[in-house]
Amino acid sequence: MATPTAAPRRAGARGLRGGEAAAGWLFTAPVIVILGVFMLIPVLMAVWVSVSDWGGRGSPLSSSVRFVGGANYAAITSDGGLATKDFGTALRNNAWYVVLVVPLQTALSLFLAVLVNRAVLRGRGFFRTAFYFPSVTSSVAITVLWLFLFNASGAVNAVLGWFGINGPNWFNDPSGILQNFLRLFGVEQGPEALTSGGFLGITWWDWLAGPSVAMSAYILMAVFTTSGTFMLLFLAGLQNIGGDVDEAAMMDGANGWQRFWRITLPQLRPTLFTVLTLGLIGCWQVFDQIYTGTQGSPSKTTLTPAFLSYQAAFKNQEWGQGAAIAFILFGVIVIFTLVQRWVLRDRPVSKRRIRAYQVRPTSAKGTSK
Repeated sequence: MATPTAAPRRAGARGLRGGEAAAGWLFTAPVIVILGVFMLIPVLMAVWVSVSDWGGRGSPLSSSVRFVGGANYAAITSDGGLATKDFGTALRNNAWYVVLVVPLQTALSLFLAVLVNRAVLRGRGFFRTAFYFPSVTSSVAITVLWLFLFNASGAVNAVLGWFGINGPNWFNDPSGILQNFLRLFGVEQGPEALTSGGFLGITWWDWLAGPSVAMSAYILMAVFTTSGTFMLLFLAGLQNIGGDVDEAAMMDGANGWQRFWRITLPQLRPTLFTVLTLGLIGCWQVFDQIYTGTQGSPSKTTLTPAFLSYQAAFKNQEWGQGAAIAFILFGVIVIFTLVQRWVLRDRPVSKRRIRAYQVRPTSAKGTSK
């Protein structure tokens, strides 16, 4: 039999939860308003600009602005004109940038984290600060420094000269590094299958040319400046891993590489996903280094979609195309993030591995009476 106080208690609990919900909405309301005013509304206006003929003057919501549908998207993806070729060039440059920067900075940051996490290393605080320092330095300052270091008569070429290597004129060399490598073996022109077809106005041979010498200098700069930040993320993940499992593996005879590959790295999967996601987003959005440095030169081999969006909107007054490039770039980032999440997902243990850890039943033996 229910007690008479049961119903009032349930009513009081509902009232308490309702009060907590109201308090939660009250405290989050300022953030919601700020995000709505300064983020959601501008994004919605950018969506309208990407499908309209707004020319940058007056309000994009005025009656003189017309709806043009996907014309701005078609101009940069399928029309075959200069806008399409520039977008293809920017996408190719940025794709090579992502392919090289993300693995290199991830591997280097993980190596640095393992290094400074070792208890036997003296002065760990100094090394952590030294490795992290480039990440807190202004990207503009780092870019200006890089322009001096990788000048034709800069420090990098001077060091290469000590080993008898004639360094290139880094930021003025548009040649692809893979094509330069093939030229060492006498390959000057690609096969017809690669030179006759292409995508977004760029032949397959140019898509496979690799990053230009100028873009390779930016790749080195990105690895140098971002590895310190991701090192801290890996370091936090390493310090959250208990030492008992590693000690058990040592007792079982596992060497250092086996312990790292089979024990440490699987436990760093959430951190690895975060690092790869942030790396992908940052690499596809590279802008300030290009703006400060070469602004797409030489021969547009350092052009990126983010800089092309700025150039189309603010310099060429093609605001619809600039907004369209930004949203295509957003779609590219989302697709790569979903693919990466699928690759790093938790997979069920296979039956073969489960069988290896199962205890096999021993055969029954007859007992004598």
